[in-house]
Amino acid sequence: MRAEVFPDGRCVLGGRVLRCAIGRSGVSAHKVEGDGATPLGLLPLRRVLYRADRVKPPACRVPLEPIAPSDGWCDDVLSFSYNKPVSLPFDGSHEELWRADGLYDVIGVLGWNDAPVERARGSAIFLHVATADYAPTAGCVALALPDLLWSLSFGLLELQIH
Repeated sequence: MRAEVFPDGRCVLGGRVLRCAIGRSGVSAHKVEGDGATPLGLLPLRRVLYRADRVKPPACRVPLEPIAPSDGWCDDVLSFSYNKPVSLPFDGSHEELWRADGLYDVIGVLGWNDAPVERARGSAIFLHVATADYAPTAGCVALALPDLLWSLSFGLLELQIH
């Protein structure tokens, strides 16, 4: 099942319109690391990660894995681990997946710049939980937790970013 994501903050799935947040720089056909843009195109959902101490395993049609305090994601363009999961502590620049704010309680890992990975084309492009005010992301797509869980259980497999 494909969700359509639009720059005005709409995500349409199964005839239902959901509010979403996208990158602070909008959508870009020329995504680069740190630009704050959500990449334009079709992004498959590779797997779902979740905080087992906060949420039940989400129903979904892709591989599902709990995260731990030692889980991170490399965003260091000079690292051989760029745009890949890493174990913390990690010397290069990275994101911590175990966050206090709840935004990564459920993470859909999206297929962006991963087959193959190209340096500086963008990393850690996720589908994750939105802030209460739907503040822009660093390039990800974010939904309210109930909408994210519903989308996964409905059979979400890919996002078409317009």
